Amino acid sequence: MLDAFLDMGRTGGATDGAGTPAEEADRVHWQEVATHLNGMWRTFLKDQPAIASSGIVDPARWLDMAGRWLQQLPVGGEEGQSRFFADSIALWENMLTQVGVGENGSQSGLPRKDRRFKDPRWQEQPVFALIHQLYLLMSEQLMAAADGASGMNDGRKDQLRFFTRLMTEALSPAHFPLTNPLVLEKTMETGGENLIKGMEHLIADLEAGKLTHTDKNAFTLGENIASTPGKVVHETPLYQIIQYTPVTETVLQTPLLVFPPWINRFYILDLGPKNSFIKWAVDQGLTVCVVSWRSADSSMADIGWEDYIAAMIEAVDVVRDRFKVPSVHTIGYCVGGTTLAAALAVMGRKGDADKVASATYFTAQVDFTEAGELRAFIDEQQLAVIDSLAGEGFVDGRYLALAFNLLRSPDLIWNYVIKNYLLGEDYPAFDLLYWNGDTTNLPARFHREYLKNLYHDNLLVVPDALSACGTSIDLRKNVTPSYIQAGVDDHIAPLRSVWKLTRHLSGPKRFLLAGSGHIAGVVNPPSSGKYQYWSIGNPEEPNQMPPDTLDEFRAAAVETPGSWWPDWIRWIESFDGTRVKATGKRKPGGRGDTVIEDAPGRYVKTK
Repeated sequence: MLDAFLDMGRTGGATDGAGTPAEEADRVHWQEVATHLNGMWRTFLKDQPAIASSGIVDPARWLDMAGRWLQQLPVGGEEGQSRFFADSIALWENMLTQVGVGENGSQSGLPRKDRRFKDPRWQEQPVFALIHQLYLLMSEQLMAAADGASGMNDGRKDQLRFFTRLMTEALSPAHFPLTNPLVLEKTMETGGENLIKGMEHLIADLEAGKLTHTDKNAFTLGENIASTPGKVVHETPLYQIIQYTPVTETVLQTPLLVFPPWINRFYILDLGPKNSFIKWAVDQGLTVCVVSWRSADSSMADIGWEDYIAAMIEAVDVVRDRFKVPSVHTIGYCVGGTTLAAALAVMGRKGDADKVASATYFTAQVDFTEAGELRAFIDEQQLAVIDSLAGEGFVDGRYLALAFNLLRSPDLIWNYVIKNYLLGEDYPAFDLLYWNGDTTNLPARFHREYLKNLYHDNLLVVPDALSACGTSIDLRKNVTPSYIQAGVDDHIAPLRSVWKLTRHLSGPKRFLLAGSGHIAGVVNPPSSGKYQYWSIGNPEEPNQMPPDTLDEFRAAAVETPGSWWPDWIRWIESFDGTRVKATGKRKPGGRGDTVIEDAPGRYVKTK
């Protein structure tokens, strides 16, 4: 590859400072760079025989896989081929007449636009404009072929679309040094130092088994991330309960208990003071308790979904008893929300519904018929693969992180391949990306039960098809007042899937649609001034019910700029505004209160 830089660097009869012809000096330099890169790679393969023998680092293997995949795609018949030929001719004619046309070399005249190629250098030189335009044309044709495939059920067709998209994204010319003008320019500027630094990043990631998004040394739990003051007040082998220190003289009598997903760390809700939902809730005068789930190891091999349901019910009683209150407010985020819905159905059937004053669901699902692209991973063949990855009784969180990153591979994978490996950039200090890379392991039994029973068979919405705590689960028994939040651009819990909670839960419900997606749609503090939300009616009317359909909701909903958090706190306060002094056990660790350790606790630090 580096031979290409010899011609680019030639300067005719010029010489360097030592009198050596510049052409020869360039050749020696690039040969040294190539030798260095080759040596780094060979040393890595020698030190990592398992990776070397797996074939995962062999480019030929991946190209062969892509080729075989392409051969299986339908070509679209004569009509599809004719359309492709016509589009190709139109592209060529367009490039001949319009490349470079437009102010500052913009791509306004190019027929296909994609934000991956928004940098002007992709349009300033005709060769790179043609390369990325041809790539976009081919991607269109491949996706059209996948859409036109026949003779398969909807699930298999969704898989075909998903993996075709992944393949076309991987084959972008931006991911190869010689077809990316930004990488070529950087390589010439640095004399190849970017490639050497990029190789260091690649080798480090291969050894760690995951892609690095941010500077891992920039954050310390409890100091500059997950740093809201509090104490661990309860602990079991499965979870800890953290209670946060109040900052107001009085607090709402009914405390808040938050159930984050155990697929990720709880501090997505406590990244830093400026974007911490936990700190904001404390500032509003809530007594905030958060469950910190333990990352699975081999001792948790027999932990199933039922154990998480039982843990939630137990945690409700622990918090009620600690503050001597009849009920608590609850929040469930993602899988935490799904499980909370099931736990409240169990409590409802047992006559314990009054122990929970309200339930808020952050981007949660109970009906998985429209659960998005994650369903591409959920068939019998994929489940068998997952079983093979859980040899010690747990599923490594790095596999789970990869699955979620693949849902947005241009942003969460290929963007960093370019920055980290090709451009050799330094890692930024970004709290959200640090959290995203702080993976957790899952008990193998739970993981299979959740994917098989919920995603694959959709049994949670079938009355009495599942059971927990000796009680069959019927979501209609969940009568707790609900606040259901969805993200308009959520790729993990799609809007239409989250909406289905309104059809399966009983009791009053407020539905709110937030701008952005699965993370930014939730973590959007009022101080940020970002996004918007859509709602119907007054949040201070807790007995409201949403329309029958999502389309009716969207037609009637009013858009409000900014964060939806103030809407939520008004809804919470509408149940009971009684306040009590923030004394006694309302201040964790005070006189007479035995606590376990400071927040954020040991469990969140366990790998």
